[in-house]
Amino acid sequence: MYHPPPLASTGPVAVSENKMDKLIETLKRHEGVKTRAYQDPMGTWHIGVGRNIHPEGPNQGVGITHDEIDFMLSNDIARTIQELSEEYRWFQELEEGARRDGIINMHFNLGRTRFAKFVKAIGHMESGNYDAAAAEFLDSRWAKQVKGRSLEVTDMIKTNTYV
Repeated sequence: MYHPPPLASTGPVAVSENKMDKLIETLKRHEGVKTRAYQDPMGTWHIGVGRNIHPEGPNQGVGITHDEIDFMLSNDIARTIQELSEEYRWFQELEEGARRDGIINMHFNLGRTRFAKFVKAIGHMESGNYDAAAAEFLDSRWAKQVKGRSLEVTDMIKTNTYV
């Protein structure tokens, strides 16, 4: 069971840990638990357990905090690394550094399915021909869509240095 960090306030708004567990259980039952964004009957966007993420207007929500963004990003990076490790033996053999991070960055952006379509580039990565891999990655619709990002990422892959 998730236990949020202690509240800074010790005043009347603080809730004891035992009561928090019951409150969490009740809210989950009443609100439901949604792993994807959804609209309520009024058209307001929510996620999770009723978190209002509506972007604007009278129903504008609280969104998410920077700590929550960092938490989700860390989880997404870990998932990306796991997917790459399961799919590509050559990725497991890459040393930590800019080249590996470039591949993670690109896979993070594209997702597993679209990344896998770079068959020639992936073949070049497997054989250690990073210049050819970078050229293949650059010769794509992805590179045209993300522009400067593609130049930076492919340079990282080619040179194993950060820009």
